[in-house]
Amino acid sequence: METTFRPNWLQRNLKGDPILWAIVLIFSVISIAVVYSATGTLAYRNEMRGRPGSAEMIVLKHSGLIFMGLALMWLAHRVDYRHYSRLSLYALLISVPLLLFTFFVGGTTLNDASRWLTIPVIHLTFQPSDLAKLALISHLASMLSRRQQHLHDFKSTLLPVMLWVGVICGLIILSNASTALLLFATCMLLMFIGRVPLKQMAVMVGIGVVLGGAGLAAGQRLGTVMSRVSSFSDPNKKTPFQLEHSYIAIATGGVAGKGPGKSTERNILPHPYSDFIFAIIIEEYGLLGGAVVLLLYLALLYRGLKTVMNSYGAFGGLLSAGLSFSLVLQALVNMGVAVGLGPITGLPLPLLSMGGTSLIFTGISIGIILAVSRGEPEIRPVVGSDPDAPRIPKVAVSY
Repeated sequence: METTFRPNWLQRNLKGDPILWAIVLIFSVISIAVVYSATGTLAYRNEMRGRPGSAEMIVLKHSGLIFMGLALMWLAHRVDYRHYSRLSLYALLISVPLLLFTFFVGGTTLNDASRWLTIPVIHLTFQPSDLAKLALISHLASMLSRRQQHLHDFKSTLLPVMLWVGVICGLIILSNASTALLLFATCMLLMFIGRVPLKQMAVMVGIGVVLGGAGLAAGQRLGTVMSRVSSFSDPNKKTPFQLEHSYIAIATGGVAGKGPGKSTERNILPHPYSDFIFAIIIEEYGLLGGAVVLLLYLALLYRGLKTVMNSYGAFGGLLSAGLSFSLVLQALVNMGVAVGLGPITGLPLPLLSMGGTSLIFTGISIGIILAVSRGEPEIRPVVGSDPDAPRIPKVAVSY
């Protein structure tokens, strides 16, 4: 009896793609280990300023956020994914005033950008853009799935899509250009997968360039963006300080790394526990460790796209694709910056970087992908029948 209890319990409580569950748990363990190693300097600064926050306290807080993210991932995966179609609209309607409030009224300013809100009592920083990203991808999947028969109709399809993508990306770019550009790219990928005609997508790109430029000019990050792009594209300019030490960390890590907790660049690199955590991973665990992390992200993308292939309807497939691309594209951009393949962005590494509520929203996103992978039968009408006739579920495709 004891031998059958655990498998039965896991089957009842951890549904969906088991490989995706395993990938997330592996990421969680790696994150706790690397953040503990990378926060020594932060703990020292806290001590010098008389603030509480030893390395142990920091990693305990980080671990708590990871477990909270896992708990919300579990809750999200228990919900029938079709409910997220309606919830996404409410989340968007909440996101717009939060983004406006953060930029114009009460945002917490870090690194010359007002993109955070501090949650009272618990004092956690919260980026409304995290909620807006999740809501926009979910709602875009919902809009495209409901308009599959009218994709060539500008008024009924492209106009509402253009409205929501333009409003959300336009508000985010005021204080966070890299997140806005990555979200816009994810939306374009989702539209391509959703069979939106290329002509309409070209119109969308043109409007996005105009609105994006206007948002940058009106926002806080134009100077920073121009400086970072100029430093990356001009070989005669000095390598930025953080990128220079990221190169040193990667170069000295070698193939096998210096060993856990033996990084030296963690004491020099700005934000080694968030923006440049990939450089610390390679310094301590070598190219082998970096390759394992990269393969884990590619495996996450593969499982997310496998969920798309096995989904019952357009909404589930588009939802899983959009969220999978959003997470993995951000990871690839972060890792690309660390090795010098792109200008500095300030984007954290999903599932690994120390962060506030970004860990929680990442957990919810993966929980939604798992909800789609559960394979809830989508009720469809019999082809050629009366719309009011009884409906039958589509047959699932097994893994």
